[in-house]
Amino acid sequence: MADISLTLLSSLEKVMRNEPAENIDYNRFSMLNNEKKSFQLYIKADSETISLDIKSDLNCIKVFTVEYMPSGFAINKKTADDYVLRSKDGYYPDLLLPVEKSIKLENGCRTLWFEIDSENPLAAGEHSIELTVSDDDTAAGTSVMVEVIDCPLEKQSLIFTNWFHTDCLMQEYGVEAFSEKYWKIVENYLRTAVRHGMNCVLTPLFTPSLDIAVGGERPTVQLVDVTVTKGKYTFNFDKLLTWIETAQKCGIEYFEMAHFFTQWGAKFAPKIMATVNGKYKKLFWWRTLVISRKYKKFLTQFSTELNALLESLNLKNKVLIHVSDEPNMSHIFTYRIAAKLIHKLFKGYKIIDALSDFKFYSTGLIDTPIPANNHIEPFIGKVSELWTYYCCAQDDKYVSNRFFSIPSQRNRVLGYQLYKYDVKGFLHWGYNFWNTRYSKEKINPYEVTDAGGFFQSGDSFVVYPKADGTPLCSLRLKVFYDGFQDMMALQTLEKLTGRENALKVLEQGLDNELTFFEYPHSIEWQLATRERINKAIKENL
Repeated sequence: MADISLTLLSSLEKVMRNEPAENIDYNRFSMLNNEKKSFQLYIKADSETISLDIKSDLNCIKVFTVEYMPSGFAINKKTADDYVLRSKDGYYPDLLLPVEKSIKLENGCRTLWFEIDSENPLAAGEHSIELTVSDDDTAAGTSVMVEVIDCPLEKQSLIFTNWFHTDCLMQEYGVEAFSEKYWKIVENYLRTAVRHGMNCVLTPLFTPSLDIAVGGERPTVQLVDVTVTKGKYTFNFDKLLTWIETAQKCGIEYFEMAHFFTQWGAKFAPKIMATVNGKYKKLFWWRTLVISRKYKKFLTQFSTELNALLESLNLKNKVLIHVSDEPNMSHIFTYRIAAKLIHKLFKGYKIIDALSDFKFYSTGLIDTPIPANNHIEPFIGKVSELWTYYCCAQDDKYVSNRFFSIPSQRNRVLGYQLYKYDVKGFLHWGYNFWNTRYSKEKINPYEVTDAGGFFQSGDSFVVYPKADGTPLCSLRLKVFYDGFQDMMALQTLEKLTGRENALKVLEQGLDNELTFFEYPHSIEWQLATRERINKAIKENL
């Protein structure tokens, strides 16, 4: 007779390949009536396959297997701090695959991921989830008790953009830009992004000049058709209108217009294609310097028509404008030229750029800077709106990130930090970047998770491509959104009892105040804090 053992785990545990799960008692938790909630079940059995049976009055439970994905670059050992799962390359739990009828075990083990995800508010009260795992002749069971609190999460007010790379979708699925299949795939990926907190989308008015070397090129995904006849520009916005309509249908509220100048210095114009006297060609590209009078004339005419369109759609307050990504003081000359032009052409819009040098911000060339979370301290209390981001360089000072190799708690704690500092926006560059660095080659994300060995695994994407044109989620995406839900739960408590009390509940029992760099490195603290927030919400309804 086969032996089956079951261990219930929170969503914050990462069970490593061929290693036992810690015996953590996680059989009870609470949630608000409109949020998503996840937990895990670690199975060990003397069988090759098992089956799963779920009994619960909650009929919105999704089940996934946790799959191990390869990492050739787990962490930067020269810069990273010590709050990591491990620093060596290898396989890490990441991909979530929907469970089919039978579940195959790997070396007698398997971790299942359960997600409570309802389209409608859940009934208040306690709900039992009974789980039975069996093979041909043996069965084992366990159960989870879920308390649903009769209160919804506050609507997400933070603007979150996770750069959406449509050229990567085109390359992966072999579709042409703006074809019927293209729009359907874009919609599928946008819907998943929105369900995990993304309410702002990078909008390629012109092909984004991002993650390419000087002289390099990414596939054209330009939403605005440009025609030049006898030196005069005309613009067709039909594709942009389809983009906006599709995005809004999926739940997107904000539109982040792609940068009007190249990354890392604002030295050149982005690639802009046009039909010139009947011939489709590059109108502007790497040869177009920031001081180009021709490009200035083009932007002046283009901005006039774009502004009129956005105002007619009542979108002016929902549009974000970029100059150039990640400038620093060595770029001040070219960035100043570009920024002055963009501020002149887009008066009244929110103009944002990722930059982490407070001295650069002090020049007054940018309204809303977006510093990395390991460089955020000088900006706190000194900007009208605090935004932040992280990417491959944020692996020190214990700041939050979502690499394969870091604990899930370090991913999720961001939500508490965003609330504490009243952060208005969060940016990340990699929703689905399936290329090597500088976009020189396409990668297979199931085999290469580190952009060809250049970015720590987990930095450049949070979804995997499924053959049918839909995305598969990573557990990192689920945990990241749990952090957002923690933030919204605190906002819910604030609405009931005030911000001062919400902060008191958040920081209860801490020896030092919560910061972007200092917080308990503890799953137990993370979960207990959320339960304390939920309890306070329930008591103050």
